[in-house]
Amino acid sequence: MKTTPEHDARIAKMTFASVYPHYVTKVERKGRTKEELHRVIEWLTGFDEKKLNRLIDSKVTFESFFKQAKLHPNAPLITGVICGYRIEEIENELTRQVRYLDKLVDELAKGRKMEKILRL
Repeated sequence: MKTTPEHDARIAKMTFASVYPHYVTKVERKGRTKEELHRVIEWLTGFDEKKLNRLIDSKVTFESFFKQAKLHPNAPLITGVICGYRIEEIENELTRQVRYLDKLVDELAKGRKMEKILRL
């Protein structure tokens, strides 16, 4: 699916720190924990809690966040629709990676089992 260059640029410049509190609120509101959120983020990116906190404190952009990440080999198994886009059809790599994260957070908030979220 085609995203506009403006859309892709806006996502690239957005800071992870600005979105992270929304992820926490979303999962906690649905009865999940911050620790579970961190587990999902670590699975996708390889960032442990210490590294994640440093990235948040540094206010890195999503572009920088995903440049530093070591994406899990099973990340392409994350499919479906998020924010009106079918993930597997998003052509821009960075936008697709951000949507992977959004989809995992969404699945966590919806009560999906961790084994399914982590594609085990």
